[in-house]
Amino acid sequence: MVRIVPMAASIRPSLSSSFILCNNTATSRSTAAVSLNSFASPSSLRLPSLSSAIRQSELFGLEPSKPWRQGCTSLRVAAAGNMAQASTTTTPENALDWVKQDKRRMLHVVYRVGDLDRTIKFYTECLGMKLLRKRDIPEERYTNAFLGYGPEDSQFVIELTYNYGIDKYDIGTGFGHFGIAVEDVTKTVELIKAKGGKVTREPGPVKGGSTVIAFIEDPDGYKFELLERGPTPEPLCQVMLRVGDLDRSINFYEKAFGMELLRKRDNAEYKTILLDIVNISSENILRAVFVLYCCYQYTIAMMGYGPEDKSTVLELTYNYGVTEYEKGNAYGQIAIGTDDVYKTAEAVKLFGGKITREPGPLPGINTKITACLDPDGWKTVFVDNTDFIKELE
Repeated sequence: MVRIVPMAASIRPSLSSSFILCNNTATSRSTAAVSLNSFASPSSLRLPSLSSAIRQSELFGLEPSKPWRQGCTSLRVAAAGNMAQASTTTTPENALDWVKQDKRRMLHVVYRVGDLDRTIKFYTECLGMKLLRKRDIPEERYTNAFLGYGPEDSQFVIELTYNYGIDKYDIGTGFGHFGIAVEDVTKTVELIKAKGGKVTREPGPVKGGSTVIAFIEDPDGYKFELLERGPTPEPLCQVMLRVGDLDRSINFYEKAFGMELLRKRDNAEYKTILLDIVNISSENILRAVFVLYCCYQYTIAMMGYGPEDKSTVLELTYNYGVTEYEKGNAYGQIAIGTDDVYKTAEAVKLFGGKITREPGPLPGINTKITACLDPDGWKTVFVDNTDFIKELE
């Protein structure tokens, strides 16, 4: 999959508006994700646009008509081997209808680790995951391991990437945590402690609620939130990322990705406490409190393709006053299944995303993918559903 070069600590208590494409990325022969290998150049991700000869109106089943000029830019498509250009008229409404009807599912999350065997041991012995498969690509100097709680064709899993000779990565300030649903948080934490794991938040009810949670860190410093729930078809239930403009992100993920806003919650408790301190503080202390006010006030939005207790969701967090985050070089991307990577890429462009890999088949395995960045620079790879299942066979 792809390697991201370091940029730079969590701001939200664990519970840039501009696009940022990190350097030194490399393609892999993996499924969904374009591997987190560290040795090829960015140009290796770029394939000739296979959608350039397809009229956008044909992608969404429309007939050409006069350009639609209110809220939609008329796209110009170059005809193959020809100087002629045609204007097409896909509207946001038509693209949105298709996105909502597309069969999408979050497939896996990709990130880098410094010692693959150590991480596999921690995830299997402490978190109860299974090693689903492992793949070594010596010619490109990296190894992948897929872990989870069920088969890849039906459950969200983790794809770990180990790049030969690299034992440490910078997680940055933008990535938050992964969420795992367990039936008994206290017992899980006791097991993790017995195995030498690091617990950063002891078991207890979440602030303002009754759900018992805890936070732990894996050997590379990735945070995991343990949530006490009954049996669920998706134990690996959350990926939390920080964003600089929550409304903008919600709008993008609803329209470009077809996700549903499941719920939204503002951290009012912190807001009240800090405002009370501000009211009684001196001028000097007030400045310090303002920093805390910005960092610990936050709003979250849960986005996904199904209810939180039955599917994996994306937790977007906005910290008041913080508009940009450092991505680091550790976290990679999420992979999502789609019935058509070409239509997906057009919809992403239409709703403000940036395509970083044009839709088309991966060399050698012919799995069709497309890759994009959201408004904060978080990467997602869309994978053809049929190709993905064939690759697992």
